[in-house]
Amino acid sequence: MKLSEELIYRGFIAETTIDNPEELDSREPKKFYWGADPSADSLTIGNLAALMMCACFTRHGYEPYLLVGGATGQIGDPKENGERDLKTLAEVEHNKACIKSQIEKVINAGDGDVKDFETPGLVMVDNYDWFRDMNYLKFLREVGKNFSMTQLLDRQFVQNRIGEGGSGISYAEFSYTLIQGYDFLHLYREYGVDLQLCGADQYGNCTSGIHLIRRLEDARADVWSTPLIIDPVTGRKFGKSEGNAIWLAASDNGGGNYTSIFDFYQFWLGQPDQAVEYLVKIYTLLDKDEIERILAEHREAPEKRIAQKALAFGVTSVVHGRENAEAVENLSRTLFDKNTDFEDFSEDEITEFAAYLPVVARGAMLVDILVDTGLAESKKKAREFVAQGAVSINGAKVMEDIAVNQVAIIKKGKNKFAIVK
Repeated sequence: MKLSEELIYRGFIAETTIDNPEELDSREPKKFYWGADPSADSLTIGNLAALMMCACFTRHGYEPYLLVGGATGQIGDPKENGERDLKTLAEVEHNKACIKSQIEKVINAGDGDVKDFETPGLVMVDNYDWFRDMNYLKFLREVGKNFSMTQLLDRQFVQNRIGEGGSGISYAEFSYTLIQGYDFLHLYREYGVDLQLCGADQYGNCTSGIHLIRRLEDARADVWSTPLIIDPVTGRKFGKSEGNAIWLAASDNGGGNYTSIFDFYQFWLGQPDQAVEYLVKIYTLLDKDEIERILAEHREAPEKRIAQKALAFGVTSVVHGRENAEAVENLSRTLFDKNTDFEDFSEDEITEFAAYLPVVARGAMLVDILVDTGLAESKKKAREFVAQGAVSINGAKVMEDIAVNQVAIIKKGKNKFAIVK
């Protein structure tokens, strides 16, 4: 399958400056850049969709230039409804290191697992490297002079912020699009990169770079965007700003922004039938023939959740590696098997589960355990769960707050687990 065909098949096409997708098949040079700001210490599955598009380009011979926005991260990509809180330089540096490793891992994914070598031509760049010594007057003369206020005020996010009922916008965030535009210009000049990939919500900012390259270099550059991933049930996008974040980090990097590998797997396993058919194309490395086979089997017997299982295993393999995907697949099968008797598990077996489930030490009260492991958001909710019979210890329902002194599996509801050891 050609690149243009695969992009269309997987749904990686939204707004673009390229008239005919087939141009991508023979485009020279085969280089692109994609950027992410270090606004948190982990990327989300919203970012992952764009990264999977980037990985598609690299599989077809494109050299990836992946930008971590150390400079733009200090300003903050403008939101629709208000100013972002400024990050300290220390926070930005910490977040950069965390998401850089996540970006590299996904881009290096192949054959359903993470390869032991880097993608040929992979270049990681940081826009703080060229902005740290940028002279303000130089920036105004070279960049600011080439944009009219009319252009900038017409941007949708600006209209939303300054229109009736808007929260207003600072000069810093108003200038964000100019900074991002200069990134594209810099990468064009230094590396010959003339294609930027992005999510659909960044398309407007990305066209600023096209404008600068055309004005200052008299050259063509293009933008290719992928649609935002929308939950078909809730209508919300997959991303941290929507309060429903699924993070790529499997453990806490300090900001509390993480999703355990088990919960990550369960999220995909729980996708509804109306979503799984397009999600499996976006978030896995399965080829078209394999996807079509899986979907055909799924339609024949949707109750078997064949597509959901393929999706969960595929995306977990990309983000966390095949070994972890196999482990949580087996753990999930064990925990949800109707024939499983939790009392039959040995202490050693339960301890092994602790690699993928929240863990607390023995001796704590059940209500405290539910809160500390994230199975309940508060002690009040924890007590309600217990009183409703929604909590079990080693398979036996518990209706009161008791001390848990033994190695045990705590289950809350249908699919939330924790380990006491």
